[in-house]
Amino acid sequence: MPDEELSRLTRERKKAHARLLAMGSPVYKAFLDMEQAAYSDGALPKQTKELIAVGISVVIDCRSCMQWHIEQAAAAGAGPRQVLEAVEVGIEMGGGPATVSARFALDVMADVFGPEALRAGAGR
Repeated sequence: MPDEELSRLTRERKKAHARLLAMGSPVYKAFLDMEQAAYSDGALPKQTKELIAVGISVVIDCRSCMQWHIEQAAAAGAGPRQVLEAVEVGIEMGGGPATVSARFALDVMADVFGPEALRAGAGR
């Protein structure tokens, strides 16, 4: 079930992205420019910024955000333990409701890093 949901979220995200670009949305273009600036290496590297976004995504319970930022964090070199700690920060900041969001984050982590990444002591 999680694989189907992750695939669906990816398809929906790509479809909406293409539609907004095709429509020439100036607001969406500005958002993409802001996103590029926000996640570029600076005083904080992209990996750190993506991990921050993972924690925020858990707090606001945005599944598509969790999926995107976990994938981006991994692509920037983050390991499963680093992503888990970002999820844990989100749990601390969001309390009980964030533990429910974290369940989805774990599904994404298993998809991105493999199920073995969810074992104690796995990864960095």
